[in-house]
Amino acid sequence: MAARHALEAVLVDLSGTLHIEDAAVPGAQEALKRLRGASVIVRFVTNTTKESKQDLLQRLRKLEFDISENEIFTSLTAARSLLEQKQVRPMLLVDDRALPDFKGIQTSDPNTVVIGLAPEHFHYQILNQAFWLLLDGAPLIAIHKARYYKRKDDLALGPGPFVTALEYATDTKATVVEKPEKTFFLEALRGTGCEPEEAVMIGDGNTEHQMKKKLIHLLT
Repeated sequence: MAARHALEAVLVDLSGTLHIEDAAVPGAQEALKRLRGASVIVRFVTNTTKESKQDLLQRLRKLEFDISENEIFTSLTAARSLLEQKQVRPMLLVDDRALPDFKGIQTSDPNTVVIGLAPEHFHYQILNQAFWLLLDGAPLIAIHKARYYKRKDDLALGPGPFVTALEYATDTKATVVEKPEKTFFLEALRGTGCEPEEAVMIGDGNTEHQMKKKLIHLLT
């Protein structure tokens, strides 16, 4: 029988767990306060690529969540970390609101293609530039590969179809940095001093009741 590890860290998925767009999930603030009362490290994770960490933080604080910027780990954070590790210059196909999270990254004369959710940039000329870079051997990094995403009143294409199109056209395999990729969670835990077996994840598959029940189970 495997040894049971003490719980040291909790990763909380933001979208769908604490909030849905600009509305808090009922009971989420109360559940978070209970979690804060335990002797565990809390990190908040999300695959959002349409806004910077600072914009996301301001939105969460307006919903009265007690969260600090260094507790938030996004797929943009994971992408930046990978760019810094590889010391490459990206062509950034991301929403303009996400660009602050790449401040200081050299983007002139790009030798890497990075794709997030960027509806304003997904047109033939820009995608063709990415295509040429990939043909020249540039690596492809996908911040996430969602097929579609939910808007207020309908569904819309996510970055996944565009990533897949470039993979197909160039016979290239993208490096994906979103959750639930293993590297995403390892990066989210980096700096906490916790091992993966000492952490748990609360995701957006939890209803309000399930989230409260799970937190109570974890903290007792």
